[in-house]
Amino acid sequence: MDNNAVLDILRECGSLLEGHFLLTSGKHSGAYCQCARLLQHPVQAETVLRKVAGQVRGLGADVVVGPALGGIVVAYELGRQLGLRAMFAERENEMMTLRRGFALKPGEKVLISEDVVTTGKSTLETIKVVEAMGAQVVGLCCVLDRRTPEVRLPYTLYSAASLDIKTYTAESCPLCDGGVELMKPGSRKIEVSAM
Repeated sequence: MDNNAVLDILRECGSLLEGHFLLTSGKHSGAYCQCARLLQHPVQAETVLRKVAGQVRGLGADVVVGPALGGIVVAYELGRQLGLRAMFAERENEMMTLRRGFALKPGEKVLISEDVVTTGKSTLETIKVVEAMGAQVVGLCCVLDRRTPEVRLPYTLYSAASLDIKTYTAESCPLCDGGVELMKPGSRKIEVSAM
């Protein structure tokens, strides 16, 4: 399955949206990917994540860890396809942690999974949690890689698809200039100052 076939599935599921969006980073964009809309369809999610599973199968992972909220279903589906334990990290007091009885043993090999990677913030926080427990990150993966060239991660990122979506500051946004209504998708609370 190539990049365009994955993007077609995302569009069919209503995951890949076009419009004017306020991203969690505070930047504006003309497109947005809400992977939860893909993940509500188990057959399509399995199809898309089969591509990722094929890329990471040889990494020797023992467990898949996905940061909440977006990485939870991705981690469990990859765990199912790869025959591995799967768990999620979540924020407690604004710090990423493993809770609910989840634990990693020193030396365990961990694959970190996400839905969409844009800035890598949740991924980097999860890496810290994994490494603090003495486990070893063997790779990163996601459904959609939205990183710009300046966003670098310390491990290889495997993805079902990549997409270059232009982002703008509020001050330089052509969509704002064109009067296109701004929408706030996503799951993180966003503090917005007056524009």
